[in-house]
Amino acid sequence: MKRSAVKDVSSLVSQASEPTVTQLDYARPADEQIAIAVKAAILSMQLPPGQLISEKEVGRMFGASRTPVRAAFAQLREEGLLTTWPSRGTFVTNLSLKEIKAAQFLREAIETTVVQQLCANGLSEAYATLLDQNLADQQTAIDSGDDVSFRSLDDQFHTLLVEATGYDRIIAALNREKAVLDRLRSMALTSEGAMDRLRCDHAAIVDGIKRADAPFAVERLRKHVQLALQTLSELVERNRGYFDLDETSEEI
Repeated sequence: MKRSAVKDVSSLVSQASEPTVTQLDYARPADEQIAIAVKAAILSMQLPPGQLISEKEVGRMFGASRTPVRAAFAQLREEGLLTTWPSRGTFVTNLSLKEIKAAQFLREAIETTVVQQLCANGLSEAYATLLDQNLADQQTAIDSGDDVSFRSLDDQFHTLLVEATGYDRIIAALNREKAVLDRLRSMALTSEGAMDRLRCDHAAIVDGIKRADAPFAVERLRKHVQLALQTLSELVERNRGYFDLDETSEEI
């Protein structure tokens, strides 16, 4: 998804009188394309928690009827990203501390096991090359201050680790849990030096795997995936309106 399309989604919910029309690919289902664009805007925090989003305006932006927009919204409600209140409208859901902690637990369990497996079985030359290129691309994104590209490369890095095990079905499970954390990750990524810290961790994890040093690689991975949670208390304090109020009293 190109960033320009996501920006269009962000502008339309501000009720712009002349939203830019984003051309749909008529060879693909319209509801799928609309759902992808709106989801990208939500996960990147361009559509923040609590934001009102209009079916009518989304349809105008894509030049689509209400039917595919409703289907897209239904999908995003199932994924827990949108909620509809009768007589009030459809809103981007708030962040849930309980769901964040549960997703973090599962993500850490999956990825530490992946790293252990790679240390035990070795990293193929092909995936070593792909990971090295990914790290180089991350540095390019950092040097140009491109946080959007960096987020994509960060996701790609973790996907490559899973693919390297040969257990492709794990990717869906990991992506499901990471999606719960994506908005928190987007918020944490805005802190100074965040991208540098993440890339440093990525490089250390790859180095540990190449050396078959499981204790080192697993520990670096564990600390790495816990980075966003370490700033959770601060993020809640700065953005209290983004979180479910009945959960903010929990110990963070």
